[in-house]
Amino acid sequence: MTDTLTPVEGAAVEASDGPQKLKRSIGVVGGTLLTLSCVTPASTLFVVVPDLFGSLGTATALTIAIGSLLCIAVAFCYSELGTLIPSAGGEYAMVSTLAGRLAGWLVFVLSLLVVMVVPPVIAMGTADYLAPIVHLDPAMTGAGVMLLATLAGLLDLRANAWITGVFLVLEVIAAAVVAVLGFAHAERGPGSLVSMEVAGADGGTDTVTALLIVSGLAIALFVTQGFSTAVYLSEELENPRRNVARTVLATLAISAVIILVPVIAITLGASDIEALTAGDLSTMVTAWSNSAVGTFVSLCVALAIINAGIVMVIQNSRVLFASARDKAWPTPVNNVLAKLGRFGSPWVATLAVGVPGAALCFVNLDTLYGVTGVSVTGMYLLVAVAALFARRGTHRHTRAWRMPLWPAMPVLLIVVLVYILSQQETSYLLWTGGITGVATLYWALYLRPRRETRWLVTIPVDETP
Repeated sequence: MTDTLTPVEGAAVEASDGPQKLKRSIGVVGGTLLTLSCVTPASTLFVVVPDLFGSLGTATALTIAIGSLLCIAVAFCYSELGTLIPSAGGEYAMVSTLAGRLAGWLVFVLSLLVVMVVPPVIAMGTADYLAPIVHLDPAMTGAGVMLLATLAGLLDLRANAWITGVFLVLEVIAAAVVAVLGFAHAERGPGSLVSMEVAGADGGTDTVTALLIVSGLAIALFVTQGFSTAVYLSEELENPRRNVARTVLATLAISAVIILVPVIAITLGASDIEALTAGDLSTMVTAWSNSAVGTFVSLCVALAIINAGIVMVIQNSRVLFASARDKAWPTPVNNVLAKLGRFGSPWVATLAVGVPGAALCFVNLDTLYGVTGVSVTGMYLLVAVAALFARRGTHRHTRAWRMPLWPAMPVLLIVVLVYILSQQETSYLLWTGGITGVATLYWALYLRPRRETRWLVTIPVDETP
């Protein structure tokens, strides 16, 4: 762990090279709205959760609940590190500073993989939820959503906070409607939430094993993963030493409730195990009410997907901007990606994220949910390792929010995450491992030989009291 940057060195880099800094323009409310929109509860509920119902049946709610509990420990790590290292680089800035620049580079690659793949995958689901009004090609619709999100990402962050806030209200309404209808049409009691049943291939009922639940935890962690967006916004949050932790913890609590309550209602209200395993939530909502309510919920989900696209483009562009500012690439690339536009947003980085995302809508991405789950778990693992070094040396005396039960909390999290990774499908592990292998070669052949001039992680000076 010798190849790390101290706060003093980070400040020296900033002073000598004069990198551009993002403008502090939002408080806890705006940051929470943006971060919740990245969690995008409604699109998660309608796009990701049905896959969990297909493999876990009645154990889906239990798996998500366990994942949410694990995310409390993750949120503690993010809160402490995000206030200690308030940088738009997010995970990679935190891990590079505390656990070494190679570890930080691998976290950057994993986070970029997650946030580059997820938006187009979710965006392609827009066409399904616009179907009650108009039939559209999923790929073309997804590409249109990504381009719209890119245009919105070029605006001032405060404006985007209000735009995404309005969409978020519609998301919450849709989730609430599903919850109320599910509870009102309950077909089984609360005991079914731990009955571990899923529809079998032969038309009967199979038992969900504990091993399947552990395997499903990687996706369950992904369900609420967006709460980490708060650390990407830390350079634009007012008083980040206080507000980053508040935003992270508030977002996790709110998103867990918005997602878990409807999942419980759906589990209780599904007409039978086969219908629950099928995961066709739009059909369930229509059966519980009428086609008008089903259409309303579908439109809310479509707006939620657009909302998620906007916030994810904003998040991704900040990561790419920070990597260029920290000289991760050849000089011409760094100079272009670090440019700020008239609204204070990193406009080139925004285009570099959004336009390829639109192109990815025309690629077959069937296996990428599994790869994303492995990447999220690996990213959390490295953040937890970095949390073990958050109170050594000069960091011990830096003003920051401090997690309870340190170091037991990150140690326990590391053990659990390693076990979860060991239970994932080999193909997903190989895909993710191959990508990180290529990233390691780039580090060894380009970044490390130029360690005096490349990958110099900047720690912005906090001028707030």
